Amino acid sequence: MKVNGTHYRSLWWDEDKDALQIIDQRWLPHEFRVQQVNTLQDFADAIVEMRVRGAPLIGATAAYGMALAAGSDPSDENLDKAWEYLDKTRPTAINLRWALNRCRAKLKALPEGDRAAAALQLAHEISDEDVDINYRIGQNGLEIIRRIASGKPDGEPVRILTHCNAGWIATVDWGTATSPMYQAHDENIAIHVWVDETRPRNQGALTSWELGSHGIAHTYITDNAGGHLMQHGQVDLVITGTDRTTRRGDVCNKIGTYLKALAAKANDVPFYVALPSPTIDWTVEDGVAEIPIEERLEREVTHVQGLTEDGRIGQVQVTPHGTPGGNPAFDVTPNHLVTGLITERGVCEASADGLAGLFPDLAKVARSA
Repeated sequence: MKVNGTHYRSLWWDEDKDALQIIDQRWLPHEFRVQQVNTLQDFADAIVEMRVRGAPLIGATAAYGMALAAGSDPSDENLDKAWEYLDKTRPTAINLRWALNRCRAKLKALPEGDRAAAALQLAHEISDEDVDINYRIGQNGLEIIRRIASGKPDGEPVRILTHCNAGWIATVDWGTATSPMYQAHDENIAIHVWVDETRPRNQGALTSWELGSHGIAHTYITDNAGGHLMQHGQVDLVITGTDRTTRRGDVCNKIGTYLKALAAKANDVPFYVALPSPTIDWTVEDGVAEIPIEERLEREVTHVQGLTEDGRIGQVQVTPHGTPGGNPAFDVTPNHLVTGLITERGVCEASADGLAGLFPDLAKVARSA
């Protein structure tokens, strides 16, 4: 996608500098900064501090981290050490471990002298695959938007609600939940997006920045406005992303997603989840019982970052002194609340049969593991 008319991915390899470049998302939407990632510590910090965020982008970043490790010391011992170090950075998004496992398995099967070049090539492949997956998710989600648009009065937009940021900066490009929106807009289908602010890190501001840059009509709303809008018939469908989805279709996503699903169910609003296949955790069935939920720093709740009146990016405290903050970063939406999963291979029901039907190869590998 584009920033001020220039195409960017969320991360890219600079051949001249022989190093990874990332968009440092901590400063968005107010300032666009690019950071070079030079050390394994830099990679870990980028993930933990959410300079990069979003399950697909975290996975791609980890792949480049493994490439850095292989380039400095391609031994089995060092690859294991890098795997363990990066795996600890964030516990919920399964793409992180998926990418780390894929890299380590491939590299250990090669002679040490071949590992550095193969690791970098694999990181490039994982990034390119993510772009292709997200584009195809958009194609499949576009069919849903087309169908709804066909039943609307002329000139009335399809009204979509989304939560958190599952956009191109949460992936390598296109995004998951946003990909159908971009493609609908590019096809001249009228859409309007309700963007949840998504406390505590206000990632809806990133979605608004993205959509505004692409010329898509949108409105930024408080997290708790979605149910009201659904009650009054102002939402045609909900599309969110996911950080981990179980083999039976339970969806773990940014905190607050579960409440949107409940409101959608109560008001007969279709609730779809844009699901890249690397985000499926075939080892887990019951998402509520089995998925670890990351607890982040309370300061993210007690303080808010924004643009001050004099143009500086700063933080303000919104709670009384001494008030503790609880910060579970994700919640789980049970599969019975999900209308369908939009994947790169098509749309399926949120169930074990639905996922296995679209991904029989992956399900078979998981069953034999």
